[in-house]
This record gives sequence, C-alpha cells and structure tokens, in this order.
Amino acid sequence: MVARESVQAGELLFAVPRAALLSQHTCSIGGLLERERGALQSQSGWVPLLLALLHELQAPASPWSPYFALWPELGRLEHPMFWPEGERRRLLQGTGVPEAVEKDLANIRSEYHSVVLPFMEAHPDLFSPRVRSLELYQQLVALVMAYSFQEPLEEEDDEKEPNPPLMVPAADILNHVADHNANLEYSPNCLRMVATQPIPKGHEIFNTYGQMANWQLIHMYGFAEPYPDNTDDTADIQMVTVREAALQGAKDEAERLQLCERWDYLCKLEMVGEEGAFVIGREEVLTEEELTTTLKVLCMSAEEFRELKEQDGWGDKREEDSLTITNIPRLKESWRQLLRNSVLLTLQAYATDLKAEQDLLGNKDIYSKLSWREQQALQVRYGQKMILHQLLELTG
Repeated sequence: MVARESVQAGELLFAVPRAALLSQHTCSIGGLLERERGALQSQSGWVPLLLALLHELQAPASPWSPYFALWPELGRLEHPMFWPEGERRRLLQGTGVPEAVEKDLANIRSEYHSVVLPFMEAHPDLFSPRVRSLELYQQLVALVMAYSFQEPLEEEDDEKEPNPPLMVPAADILNHVADHNANLEYSPNCLRMVATQPIPKGHEIFNTYGQMANWQLIHMYGFAEPYPDNTDDTADIQMVTVREAALQGAKDEAERLQLCERWDYLCKLEMVGEEGAFVIGREEVLTEEELTTTLKVLCMSAEEFRELKEQDGWGDKREEDSLTITNIPRLKESWRQLLRNSVLLTLQAYATDLKAEQDLLGNKDIYSKLSWREQQALQVRYGQKMILHQLLELTG
C-alpha cells in the first residue's frame, strides 16, 4: 500500500471498526466456541480463531468471503515450514530456524489430532469434510502467524493470559520493515493505522510487526530484510554452547565436575536452561544479565564460587563487569576467552563461512540467479554471522 498523498507524522492513515475484525468472537460460531472454550485449550491459544476460519471458509454465505478473496494463495505461502526438510536444513542450518519449524510442525500435528479434528467431527453440520484436513490447518496456522494481530494487554493486566489473535482487514496487507513509518493503535471502537514519520506521496506505507530479527521474520512471515536494513537483527549463542566451550577448556576431570556444579547452580538461579539462548544484537546484548552472570560464575575461582553460594545476593555490580557491546574489550580475559570460544563453536554450526556469504552478496549477477528462498536464507545467515564476527573482533 502506498500513500496517495503526502502524510505527516501522527496523521491517521485509515481505521478499521471493531465490527469488521474477524475473531473467535465475531465469527458466526462465536457462541459455540465460547461455550466450549474449555475443550479448545491448546499450547498456541489459536485454536478458536483457526476453527472460526475453517468454518467461515466453507460457509456458503460467509460475510468474510470478500476478505478471504484478498488472501494470498494458501498453497504458495513461503514459510520455511512448507519447504522440503532437506532444503530447509541446507539453507538455514545454524540459524535456529529448522529447530523452531520442527517444534511448530509437531505442535500443529498434535493440536490438530487432539483438539481440532475431534471438535470438527463432533459438529459435522458446521465443518464440511473438505476442511477437515491437516494440510489446510497447517496453512491456516501459517496465515495466522503472518497476518494476525494481537492486542496488547493494559499495564494493569500484565499477569492475565494474552489476548487471542485477530484478523484485521486492510492492516494485514502492509509490509514490515524495522524502520517503519506506520503503527497500529487500538481504541475501544476501532483500530487505527497512524503514521509514525512523514510519508511522501507515492511511498510505501510500512507497518511494524515488532522488533523482529531476520530469523524470526523468515520463520513467521517467510521473508528477511536485506543486510544491513534490519537494525533489530540478532544472533543467538545457545546456552549449552557456552557450557560446552567451558568444558572444552577444562584441564582435568576435577575442573569439569566443578563446571557442571556451577552450571547446575546457574540453572537453579534460572539464568540458563538446556534450550535457552543468549541473544546478541548489533549494538546491545539483549540477555545481558543472563550472559554476564553465566560468564562470571563459570570463570570465577573455586574460592569465589564457595563465597557466592554462602552469601545472600550478588552485591554491587561493578562497571567493568557490564556486558555491553562497547565494554566487551574491557572484560576480564577469562570472560572474553570463554565468550570467544562460544562464538567459534556457534559459527561451526553453519554450513558455510562468512566469506562465502560475502562472495554471494557481492556478486549481483550470481545473487540475482538465486531462488527467493536462497536469497532470504542468505540474508538471515549473513546478518547473524556479521554479529558473531563482531564479537570475535571485540574478544580478540
């Protein structure tokens, strides 16, 4: 969508009345979904909306038919969950996306067979046989992942369950960039798309899907921003990778046992976990407390660790222990070495090195001949590797 005339920051671009939103409450079977809410509980929390979509898609007189006509072709969605497994692993190895997709697919299969299909079979008058399909359900999950909105909770409601997803016609056709020029605002009667910066006539209107790294964008939406446009890009260092790097540096079995004890201590503090990751951005460490604490505990002397377990709390944080990007060169040598070794192990998970990516991006002819998937995956890998190589320089 482009601006038909010049727009100033703060101007209303368009509004969508709440009556025009498609949700589990506004669909024609909203009453039934509400009555059977207890039976529709799932890990995603999306089942009621997905059932609403399945029903409305095959309802002959659905008021949402004109909206569905604007949807992308479901069979041509570009989420990695629809890529062949071999291609997904070949292009995205090391990025974290293949593992996230495998979890998604397992959850979708479980949710469909344990919750969705039994509900549809219990209401055959509302769901024709043609929508009782795992393939269609997976496509709708991807559509909701990419096109739905979730109204934020009020500050006083932070401990409540998140609001269910909504389909918002018009708003869902806007593309995303980190440097967006519009944002969706929620009010009692409507949702308002408002300009966040001046938009010249004829320029595209970009919404924001949130602060999304490229691996999250390709995972949830099927695209990535070209380097270096995504200022929200990040690279992950798996928490267990830091443990592995520490264990590889141990001199003997006694030191390895001490490191395992310290890791268990960090787990009890809920600073680390088997499936967690330390998240590094271009200009900040997003998990600064967790990574600082982990480096500190794994690198301290045996006497310091004994004192730590005996004392209540950490005491005052020293400025030289601050794990900001700019402060990394001033960290203790043992911290920098462990962080560096962790980065090197992380880089080994990729199938290609940074130079190979640079050669592809630097040759326009070769890059233009890559498939869409190859181009998007390349942007994901390259952005992550640039952040990791920046860490290598800072810890060198």
